[in-house]
Amino acid sequence: MRAPVNGIQIEYEALGDADAEPLLLIMGMGGQLTAWDDEFCEVLADRGHFVIRFDNRDVGLSTKFDSVESPSMMGLMVAAAQGERADAPYLLDDMADDAAELLDALAIESAHIVGASMGGMIAQTLAIRHPARVRSLVSIMSATGDPDQPRSDPAVLAMLMAPPPPGREARIEQSVEVWRTLAGPGFPFDEERTRGRSAQAYDRCFYPEGTGRQLAAIIASGSRTEALGRLDVPTLVIHGVADPLIPVGCGRMTAEAIPGAELLLIEGMGHDVPPALGETLIDAIAAHTANA
Repeated sequence: MRAPVNGIQIEYEALGDADAEPLLLIMGMGGQLTAWDDEFCEVLADRGHFVIRFDNRDVGLSTKFDSVESPSMMGLMVAAAQGERADAPYLLDDMADDAAELLDALAIESAHIVGASMGGMIAQTLAIRHPARVRSLVSIMSATGDPDQPRSDPAVLAMLMAPPPPGREARIEQSVEVWRTLAGPGFPFDEERTRGRSAQAYDRCFYPEGTGRQLAAIIASGSRTEALGRLDVPTLVIHGVADPLIPVGCGRMTAEAIPGAELLLIEGMGHDVPPALGETLIDAIAAHTANA
């Protein structure tokens, strides 16, 4: 399904009883709505939620910004490493407004918001810009954009930003190796599952240009720390202790920035959500939305 929002088209899917507690899932950089596992969404729906997942702008089946020149990957990496801002065709503010207007399109006044990685940054921004739309906030393996936050492992960041090789099979193999690197040591890496998910993502929409523009949006949006300090929303911060891309210190800083936020640290978790952790996260999210 597709909705016109904020001057663009957003592809989305909804699952569960439309009269249940609405829960909006926001995925990270370069991730399509399918990166939220079907089973994960189904169980959340069974727990009493109307679950909405969507493709952010510049990814999946949502509007692509083809007319905008993609930023230099090397320039973005240097800016990220030095804590500098980058030129960007849009900001996290715009992506948060996309999410708010998607709720409008679905006639949803407010929802529980769950974001992972860049999706957590968008979720934080949504709570800052549209506080009345947010019943509760869950920020998973994300960060505040603070210039003093811990940095990504440079080797991991370089691997993530490496140009895609030509050909479907080579690109799928590259994706598998990236996810192997991001995976935490506390849970077995399921190569067969990862290969299948990578193939599904490639076949649904292979569009690496959008990832660079999304990274530029992250860097250009700057710090949310001060604004997060003014939030009055029930917040849960979830972070893997072994995250090599967004270190656990970023999760701690996020929880410290938001008044009253609860922090759930998971030993052995990297920058992913392996199937073995699905129930843990679902339990945490469901308990948080119920309490909110």
